[in-house]
Amino acid sequence: MDLQNWLVYTAAAVGLSLTPGPNGLLALTHGALYGARRTVFTILGGSVGFAAVIALSMFGIGALLAANVGLLVLLKWLGGAYLVWLGIQVWRSPALAQSRTEAKLTSGRSLFQAGLFSALSNPKGILFFVAFLPQFIDPAQSLFVQFVIMAATFVVIEFFYELIVASLADRIQPWLKKVGKTFNRVFGGVFIGIGILLPLRG
Repeated sequence: MDLQNWLVYTAAAVGLSLTPGPNGLLALTHGALYGARRTVFTILGGSVGFAAVIALSMFGIGALLAANVGLLVLLKWLGGAYLVWLGIQVWRSPALAQSRTEAKLTSGRSLFQAGLFSALSNPKGILFFVAFLPQFIDPAQSLFVQFVIMAATFVVIEFFYELIVASLADRIQPWLKKVGKTFNRVFGGVFIGIGILLPLRG
């Protein structure tokens, strides 16, 4: 993966991480209920789950590309259309709110499993990676090396984002109530832009 492609991917990964989703909400909730130190278990579980989803998405796509490289173009356009749809959904979604319901999970293992299950069971997340990753795959380069770079980049970004969210959970809640809708519209617009522009790249 060349530097320019990686920088675009990294920017898009940051946008994905900053968009409200199940794992971000889980980090927010667990951060408020258990504190940042214990919520690290939740975040680690999510990181493992995201790496697994990225692996399944990339190597499944890689098998298709090995059979027919022309599928990459089709996947890019289908993926772009999905990203536009996702951006519209994010734009229209209600402001994120922190749940104050008492959680039953208490052990580090339970927190880890909660994060893992949240990442693995979110169909929108799985569909996003299937749509998102083909934009950056180069069939002429090693798929495994590209997987390591993409997975490591996203997991590191997501880990630190969720850690910050968990650490500032109590302070983020009133801010989200005030600007949550604007937040959704900004990042919804980002994904609409990505969905339109990425398929047009060479």
